[in-house]
Amino acid sequence: MLDLRYLRENADEYRQALKRRGMDDQNPLLDELLTLDAEWRHTTVERDRLREEQNAASKRIGALKRERKNADALIAEMQSVARRVHELDKRLSVQRARLDEIQMTLPNPPHADVPDGADENDNVVVKEWGEPKPLDFEPLPHWTLGERLDILDLPRAAKIAGSGFAVLKGDGARLTRSLLRFMLDQHTQRGYTEIWAPALANRASMSGTGQLPKFEEDMYRAAGHAHDLFLIPTAEVPLTNMHADEILDAESLPIRYCGYTPCFRREAGAAGRDTRGILRVHQFDKVELVKIVPADASYDEHESLLADAEHIVQLLEIPYRVVLMCAGDLDFKGAKQYDIEIWSAGEGRWLEVSSVSNFEAFQSRRAGIRYRPAPRAKPEYAHTLNGSGVAVPRLLISLLENNQQADGSVAIPPALAPYFGAERIG
Repeated sequence: MLDLRYLRENADEYRQALKRRGMDDQNPLLDELLTLDAEWRHTTVERDRLREEQNAASKRIGALKRERKNADALIAEMQSVARRVHELDKRLSVQRARLDEIQMTLPNPPHADVPDGADENDNVVVKEWGEPKPLDFEPLPHWTLGERLDILDLPRAAKIAGSGFAVLKGDGARLTRSLLRFMLDQHTQRGYTEIWAPALANRASMSGTGQLPKFEEDMYRAAGHAHDLFLIPTAEVPLTNMHADEILDAESLPIRYCGYTPCFRREAGAAGRDTRGILRVHQFDKVELVKIVPADASYDEHESLLADAEHIVQLLEIPYRVVLMCAGDLDFKGAKQYDIEIWSAGEGRWLEVSSVSNFEAFQSRRAGIRYRPAPRAKPEYAHTLNGSGVAVPRLLISLLENNQQADGSVAIPPALAPYFGAERIG
């Protein structure tokens, strides 16, 4: 959520930000917000003036009564004023609710470093690491490999839950468990505190990190639950909201959390090859990284967060590239975002395995996460960042497809072998 004062004082600048995102800079909701904001401020001034009048009249009424003089006329006048104050309070409540509603729908403006562009075709590759291994045979896609190795069973998953789900069995399940342990160990060694968090979150938490209201149709909701719970789409939700409505000491920052959770999303891709295998599924496993940092450190922390996610892919010896998202392809919440894309030999393309985002104060303003820069200083909104560290399904795809052997087996990267307990699947 954006600062109302920023929108009020920098409306033209924000319209240019909307234009960079490929949106209508003459946004009717922004126009409504600015008009309503002016009305809300005018109403607040009138209400406060009448309250001052009430306070002064109360003193006069008290004085008149002490002097045994008639105060009936002034009391009747103040009763009328009280009714007017009540009406203005109700109006302010309605205006404030609508202002908040509109603010929740407006996207974060792109950072100045974000390149202009309309869509993914305008994203900029800023780093490449490793080279795809040359294979002297025709590589198989992961769904064929998984079936032949008896580690992936999509038909039985569909029998259980429908399309868009997967069953990993035997060495497939063991490989997943190994990856999760491996990633969590790496991140905790680099200074992150591991969190085991709920896989359900309430509406306030989902709104605090920006999943609601914009993406509600993509969420699984626990219908009829008293607390209006949703299955989380990412551990970003519980990890960030651990400090909702708190004022943190500057000494406690930066906060660095990592956590594994299952993740749930209704949207699983359009028809076509993306729906084959486990590239796009409704339930998947992921290790997430979240940082809560002082505002003046957030972009240094963003670069180090990217390095932490890259570290996992490097240890697994997977060729990858880092892509800086253009303004038109930027996430609704993000001010700046990198994607890490890993090579898929079977599909012959790059697959996004991690998004590393700086939200600045966009989430913390929604969730009420503040900190004091110094003792007794006025609280400021912290900056929040997150990145996948990393998502398991596409990591599995790349590991299986890139490390497949001519005999049909799959080699396990040396860094992962001690966790898996073997050097190959075959």
